[in-house]
Amino acid sequence: MNTLRQAVQDYLNLRRSLGFKLKKEGSALPDFVAFMEQHRASYVTQALALEWARQPSNVQPAQWAQRLSFVRVFARHRSATDLRTEIPAPGMLPFKPKRAHPYLYSTGEIRKLLKAALQLQYRYEREALLPWTYHCLFGLLSVSGMRLGEALNLEIHDVDLTAGILTVRGAKLGQSRLLPLHASTCNVLADYIARREHHWAGRSASSYLFVSSQGNRLDPGQICRTFHALSRKIGLRGALDSHGPRLHDMRHVFATNTLIRWYQSGQDPERLLPILSTYLGHVSIEGTQWYLNGSPELMREAMRRLEQRWEDRP
Repeated sequence: MNTLRQAVQDYLNLRRSLGFKLKKEGSALPDFVAFMEQHRASYVTQALALEWARQPSNVQPAQWAQRLSFVRVFARHRSATDLRTEIPAPGMLPFKPKRAHPYLYSTGEIRKLLKAALQLQYRYEREALLPWTYHCLFGLLSVSGMRLGEALNLEIHDVDLTAGILTVRGAKLGQSRLLPLHASTCNVLADYIARREHHWAGRSASSYLFVSSQGNRLDPGQICRTFHALSRKIGLRGALDSHGPRLHDMRHVFATNTLIRWYQSGQDPERLLPILSTYLGHVSIEGTQWYLNGSPELMREAMRRLEQRWEDRP
């Protein structure tokens, strides 16, 4: 029988081969094994798992719950080959994560943001493309529902303007997917790519679609700082606000607006929801349903349809 250390490594290798990155688990589980070895334990027990999970006394309960969840999932896997394995009960160290409440941008607010991006000031000629880069990036996020990381990973060859298709690579779980684009979006991308080629003519730049003034892939931190500055400029954030609308909220807006259009056109959102889930790159519909919370307009459309069904009853 494999040792616990070998079992953890096999488990990590297996899940990574399926596309899971397991960055935190990759460091936490070997530490758990070392803890078990110190206690001369050759199989997982609930008591030792709980003791290890609560070992750092200066952290939030959320971290204890996360550490125990790493062991719980591994223990389920290990129990298939070692019947002595105890799987920590789900109710231990309960913690309900708090998710940020999404901000649902209006069409006018997005237009103001894109206009403000084009008005970005720059000092050197090598920065002249940046206003168009941010304008195109923010606009693409608003109409495609892409994650920021997915947009930053786009390379020139991932953009097929003839077919109107974007190829998203290296998304969550290592998956790739194809995103159809509206003709108007293709026109904006074509204009940006032409400006990009002109700006970098005769100079070296990476193959990424969105590049910095140095020709490298845009830095996510710099993007967020630019977005926050523009948000304050157009009134989405106060001058001293540390929290406010996020770029990721555009993904919520895309999902919500898609369902609203389905409702208004008389289509069946419940039947079409798996399509939206696939488009967004979610593993399950449950992941998509979270994006649909908090929209009064969507709730009104749902209630209108429910009322209509009641009225149609004999």
